[in-house]
Amino acid sequence: MRIVDERSEDISVRQNILQPLTSARSHGAMISVIHQGGYGYAATSDLSRNGIQQAIRRSSNWAKISAGKSVTDFSAIPQSAAQGTYQGPASKPWSRADMIGLLMQESATCHIDDRIVDWGAAATSIRTDQWFFSSNGADIYQHFDYLIPNISVTAHHGNETQTRTLGGQYNGFCHQGGIEILQQAGFYGAGIKIAQEAIDLLSAQNCPSGHMDLLLLPEQMMLQIHESIGHPLELDRILGDERNFAGTSFVTPEMFGHFQYGSALLNVTHDPQRAEEFASYRWDDDGTPAEKTWLIKDGILQRPLGSALSQARSGMAGLANSRACDWNRPPIDRMANLNIEPGESSLQQMIASVEHGVLMNTNVSWSIDDSRNKFQFGCEYGRLIENGELTGLIKNPNYRGISESFWRSLKMVGDASTYAVMGTPFCGKGEPSQVIRVGHASPACLFDQVEVFGGEL
Repeated sequence: MRIVDERSEDISVRQNILQPLTSARSHGAMISVIHQGGYGYAATSDLSRNGIQQAIRRSSNWAKISAGKSVTDFSAIPQSAAQGTYQGPASKPWSRADMIGLLMQESATCHIDDRIVDWGAAATSIRTDQWFFSSNGADIYQHFDYLIPNISVTAHHGNETQTRTLGGQYNGFCHQGGIEILQQAGFYGAGIKIAQEAIDLLSAQNCPSGHMDLLLLPEQMMLQIHESIGHPLELDRILGDERNFAGTSFVTPEMFGHFQYGSALLNVTHDPQRAEEFASYRWDDDGTPAEKTWLIKDGILQRPLGSALSQARSGMAGLANSRACDWNRPPIDRMANLNIEPGESSLQQMIASVEHGVLMNTNVSWSIDDSRNKFQFGCEYGRLIENGELTGLIKNPNYRGISESFWRSLKMVGDASTYAVMGTPFCGKGEPSQVIRVGHASPACLFDQVEVFGGEL
């Protein structure tokens, strides 16, 4: 039995006006039963004795019906008997009035010019308590605090409109913890900075087109990792489970252990134990202990994102990534904290190495095929790099590629000084749909001869 009690509150200020506050609570339980190799589950928001008993009867009935008809013998999969508690980073005390004041203050700094036509600041706070019990002795309690800040400014003049945000439309500076996250995200003073960048973009030249070096900062690397490493490595997707909804993967089981996914500089880990990152936990939603695991080592594909169920089906080693978005969804294979490990190059060294290229940051649009192979991304902000120096500001920067050749073109990886912990609350997958929280930490990365193009003819 997995019980989730989650409370959230959204506070938003738009054009210096406090918007109606919204709050929500989600509280319920998922009962899973394994019987003679069959598997069944049922969820309920009625946590009375009668409500739980009814859920047990429903899940037991499904387990009996599915016995002998499933893709695997569920009774052969080891079940967790883990016991313990986990407390995520403690949230420093703060009040609703404190947050409203901070959002109002930052919003007020955004309207620096009449060309600023829309602006706002927002924050979502979430507190989650989760319990996991099993008939063979599992007894787990975990508590998490999350904060998701954002600032958005839109400038318009003539026929041109440009928007700059703090962390992009995917709320990239979301962390576990409390109000201290605003400092970590560079929230204080960001309003005027973002507003000025939006104004500057109105008169910026359009992004050039052609094959050139591409330097991506962590706000954009976050989505690049998510779409062209995270989703392709989900083992249930590789096994075909997501084919009808979220698609399949260009990765096959035979690739693990030898496939050159990227250059020798590419090192990717799955690390749910990095406490401040958005998807940290001590046990996954099936009670499997989490640990840092290498998915790609020196460019070579090592291990898929496969939970205990997918491991049993495929015979492949996986990790603790069985996750559900809430009490009323079954856990499936999901990425949690998927990170690129830092390299040895400073940002200045990477810029100095480029004769002709573009720096891009903060995702604004994306497109990728259903096997998570061919992709196209657009960014809010770009700079030209010419003869080893940052030069002109550019607008509407875009790039495209194919996952395998793109990651193999990785030629410099930033050091710890370029590293940032990012994340998103908007990772969708599964039928019925599940939108889940994930974390992505990355340094800046430089790629060789990528196809770059502008958003205008």
